[in-house]
Amino acid sequence: MSQENLGGGEKMGKKQKDKYVWGKDVDLEKTVILDKQGKRLTNARAEKIAQEIVKQATGRPSLTGPKKVSPEVKARVPQKLKVKLEREAKRRGETPSVLIREALENYLPA
Repeated sequence: MSQENLGGGEKMGKKQKDKYVWGKDVDLEKTVILDKQGKRLTNARAEKIAQEIVKQATGRPSLTGPKKVSPEVKARVPQKLKVKLEREAKRRGETPSVLIREALENYLPA
């Protein structure tokens, strides 16, 4: 069996990022691939990782409409207000984003 390490290399005491490129498929039954923690990459782990990446890449549904980007609004608030927002969201079983959208829709004229 051959063995490859997917961890970052080191150069003069500093961690160096490895550059990954697409290559031919690897038979994970025959080739041992280790992650940064030294854990073996199996077919099952590779499939799970791939599914998580696809899920992240697709993102959340648009609030604006199909195939449209929903703009993001950011605002700084005092810590006490953030705590109140999170507490109320948890009480209602909603996310803070839902409460913020409701507040803006109720405050701003149509």
